[in-house]
Amino acid sequence: EIAQCLVGSEMCIRDRPQVERSPGGIRVFQESDYEWLRMIGCMKKAGMSIRDIRHYIQLSAQGDDTIGDRLEMFRNQREVLRRRIEEMRHTLETVEYKCWYYETAREAGTVQAPKSMTEQEIPERFRTIRRELKGE
Repeated sequence: EIAQCLVGSEMCIRDRPQVERSPGGIRVFQESDYEWLRMIGCMKKAGMSIRDIRHYIQLSAQGDDTIGDRLEMFRNQREVLRRRIEEMRHTLETVEYKCWYYETAREAGTVQAPKSMTEQEIPERFRTIRRELKGE
């Protein structure tokens, strides 16, 4: 239940052998386990694959000799995130353009109004997006 809530998969708990169990076999979590699960949840949100998360868990279990490897994993993931953020910013700008487009069309009563505008009539921030959408 904790795994589903925090990370969406029991894989992370199964791969972490340090989680204690009660005499009945039920996992007993310590505060450090919650911290660990939150970190893994963050890694999943960052787009890290299950395979890479498992590799990270294995590296962590090996101790300080793998600090450099773990650092490299996070540096790589940081770059992946930066690219995704840029893509999302561009996507948001495209959606903003379409909102402006349809707000303008609604005010005019027709999509021909924004469609027939010259580039100079379109707000400057949307000109590049419009050119991209038109394939120019």
